[in-house]
Amino acid sequence: MYAHSTRSHIPQPPHSAGTPYKGLRAAIDPNQIPSPIDTIEADREKWEDQPYMTLPGAHPPLSTTDFVAIDQGNSSPRYVRMSTWNVPSTSRLASDCEIPIAAIIQPFADQDPREEPVPLVETGPSGPPRCASCRAYINPWCTWVSSGSKWKCNLCSHETEVAPEYYCNLDANLLRLDHLQRPELNKGTVDFAVSEEYWAPHAPPSIRPLYYSVVPQPTSGVRKPLPMDYVFVFDVSQEAVRSGFLKTACAVLLEALFGDGESMPPCFPRTSRLAILAFDRTLQFYNLSSEVVGQPPMLVVPDVDDVFLPSSVGLFVDVEESRNAIVELLTTLPLRHEQTLETESALGSALSASLAALAGRGGQVVVFAATLPTIGIGALQPIVDEASLYGTEKEKTLFVPRDETWQDIGEQCAAEGVGVSMFLGMGRPIDIGSIGVVSTISGGEMYFHPKFDPVRDGMVLSSQVKRLISRTAVYCCSMRIRTSNGLRVSKQLGNFYESAAGDLEFGTMDADKAISVAFEHTRALDDRQYAFIQAALLYTNVTGERRVRTFNVALRVVTLAGNVFQYADMDATVSHMLREAISKMPSHKISQIHDDLTEKCALILYAYRKFCAASAAPTQLILPEAFRTLPLYILGMMKTKPLKGRNVTADVRNFYAHRLMSLSPRSLMFHLYPRMLALHDLNDDIALPDASGKIDLPSLMRDSHLFMEGHGVYLIDNEDMSILWIGGSVSPQVLKDLIDIDDIMQINPHILYLPVLPTRLSTQVHNILAHRFRQRGYVPKFMIARQNLDGAELEFSDMLVEDQNNAAMSYLDYLCLIHKQIHTALTTGASISSGHGGFRSMPW
Repeated sequence: MYAHSTRSHIPQPPHSAGTPYKGLRAAIDPNQIPSPIDTIEADREKWEDQPYMTLPGAHPPLSTTDFVAIDQGNSSPRYVRMSTWNVPSTSRLASDCEIPIAAIIQPFADQDPREEPVPLVETGPSGPPRCASCRAYINPWCTWVSSGSKWKCNLCSHETEVAPEYYCNLDANLLRLDHLQRPELNKGTVDFAVSEEYWAPHAPPSIRPLYYSVVPQPTSGVRKPLPMDYVFVFDVSQEAVRSGFLKTACAVLLEALFGDGESMPPCFPRTSRLAILAFDRTLQFYNLSSEVVGQPPMLVVPDVDDVFLPSSVGLFVDVEESRNAIVELLTTLPLRHEQTLETESALGSALSASLAALAGRGGQVVVFAATLPTIGIGALQPIVDEASLYGTEKEKTLFVPRDETWQDIGEQCAAEGVGVSMFLGMGRPIDIGSIGVVSTISGGEMYFHPKFDPVRDGMVLSSQVKRLISRTAVYCCSMRIRTSNGLRVSKQLGNFYESAAGDLEFGTMDADKAISVAFEHTRALDDRQYAFIQAALLYTNVTGERRVRTFNVALRVVTLAGNVFQYADMDATVSHMLREAISKMPSHKISQIHDDLTEKCALILYAYRKFCAASAAPTQLILPEAFRTLPLYILGMMKTKPLKGRNVTADVRNFYAHRLMSLSPRSLMFHLYPRMLALHDLNDDIALPDASGKIDLPSLMRDSHLFMEGHGVYLIDNEDMSILWIGGSVSPQVLKDLIDIDDIMQINPHILYLPVLPTRLSTQVHNILAHRFRQRGYVPKFMIARQNLDGAELEFSDMLVEDQNNAAMSYLDYLCLIHKQIHTALTTGASISSGHGGFRSMPW
């Protein structure tokens, strides 16, 4: 679009120190090493115009591609993504290949608008047909025997009688005559509407109750599913008021509940009710009933150690019926506490009060907190000197709760079907390692706004609250993974509470959450048959309907390592490996986790070399097609905030650990290797609608200063933050077209978004941003970094994963390190794995 002479790349922008390569290595052209961009772009082109059929035997699209899946009996990779779609037949073959057998399950992933929705199956009072032996749900891979009077379970091979009302004759192919009319016999993912038998049980009494119930709570029997209720909890201590966090949170909630009267419609579910609590060193409840005129009455509980509900009258209200009372309260709450001198807060007590309010029915708690809880239930004292703990054996204590009460709160919330989401707008450390465990166990989410600034963070906070309320969300969830004979679940990773029976309990579950499940062999598998995995999630949706969503995957069984590698899936493998690494933080030093990751990477590539390319010279680095850029993503893991070397505050590490443990594969891949675009170099017709209204998106570029020019404008986005980097010798015309300012020195580095201008470049950039918003549903934080002028350039430079930064090597150096390990193992027979004679003791 804009003509410029080609110049050499820019010097590396200011960045956090990296680690150099120890020893000598050959000079390698960065253009010659494997790039994820090539793979991402090729996959996007392949699936742009053709749908993906889900039957076993085909390579699924990458998670980073916008694809359309047609469900043919296997769940779409949008919901279930396997680390390899060809399962090794024996545990020996699995250990030889070194690829973990894992599934990444995202039960409520947002579908492409061109896909048909998940079908709902009404099963009547008898409920969905289930295997009498293993309790698996009927699915497309079951077979019919005895003229249709029995069905054979694909997981355990048990034959179960068909209920009289479900019976149907078979055709010549031994399929039911009504086969095509029954979605549960055709589709890999279905929802079953279920009867009273599947209602959530009342939580048993707790050994250490967090609150006193004035009205006796039932502790046996089941509870009727009801529409999801919300409790909004506001910190009204001095810190929250002074920073403007309370005022912004109230304004944002008002807009989410009632819209802004113009372009922004309300996004709160119409069937749901809400309650509002406030807390500092006391708990404040409000009667919001529609009969109240003027300011809603406030009930104060001063004893934060013995929490109880003072009254249930007017506590939960319909949003429309009590609109005046809600608007009055949210408008006056910041004013009422404007002159507060209360510096302490009782967050643990406020969460216990919210749990008391939702006990016996479940729901969602949304907390806006700004102060370390120093009184009440779960009171904490500030950490004195966390920097002195890094690199020592005590480092691990930063990643576990300092008070077991927080673990208790999380577990009791999960048992009651209550999910806790937290917006944290603190000015000082708030000990996310302790308080964050409540969100982690209950299936909630955390949002992190340190040193909150209403001007800078208000728009992002608003976007996050709207996404939280408007996305698909369910509550009172329980999940179980079943496998066919020969496999079993070995590990489950994510944000949930795992019961003694191995079931996963979620207070709430939503469209953005994913979990990882690892499998192991119990015996050899028959390569003439498929291996099967079925995940079943029992939940109550926002409108109060109890359902079971089942996911079914049939996988080919293979006896050769080459076939395992051929159908390996890097997105799922990387997602599982990162979760595994983060789960070790409470028990391993971070340097040790880095060594483990490097070792795993080298072992996978060495296994491919040994079993699939043994005849090649040891000096050659040979990579499997599926894992061509695995070393880069492993390096990206070491540069993420939770696993980064050197000093990162415990709050930042714990927040990102929580976030990454539940991210979908798509978001995770874009977080580890951020998307970068050269805006000054866009083609004239890219990102503009063609005659049919379709938009072609521009190709991405590699994350390294070696591919950047001093006259360039680059946009980088890692799903949390997007930064616009402007080169020092940028063309004034590009700036004029993009920001309506032609002098780089006149640009305000604190602008919160790009202006909408009637220029081609501005239209293209806004179309790209609109597409990304549609994909993820929220707006990340936006910053501008002018070359050698703005502090945000440090953050930008640390996102350039291929460069030497973040206390880690450059991609080129790391690839050489991996190659060196494999080469030494091939030529000397040394073991790559740790232990005696392993690479841990080598000088590099």
